[in-house]
Amino acid sequence: MFSAFSSMDYRSIRARTPAETAVKRLNGIGEVLSSLDIAAIHTQDDMTRALWTLDTADKCIRMILSEFRTAPAKEQVVREAARLVDLIELARDEISNYRDRGRVLS
Repeated sequence: MFSAFSSMDYRSIRARTPAETAVKRLNGIGEVLSSLDIAAIHTQDDMTRALWTLDTADKCIRMILSEFRTAPAKEQVVREAARLVDLIELARDEISNYRDRGRVLS
């Protein structure tokens, strides 16, 4: 499991404003990503699915960000989104390292 996503506190946020709703959505994306088990990648298909999941999460994050271009609470949303995007990049790097070390079978 990619542990960087597992430390998020998903239950503590209750949406009261549009920005809080966006952060809650971002946390939901993080929750889905926390179930991504990089150690379980053994085939090219496994790697393709993992990368597809990361790409889809990245697109969802960008959609959420696009809703807050002028919102007053944009900073909170942008900060959470940036944190998730950084974690996605770390996961991609870890998957690439897996492939480069020959752990992924064709």
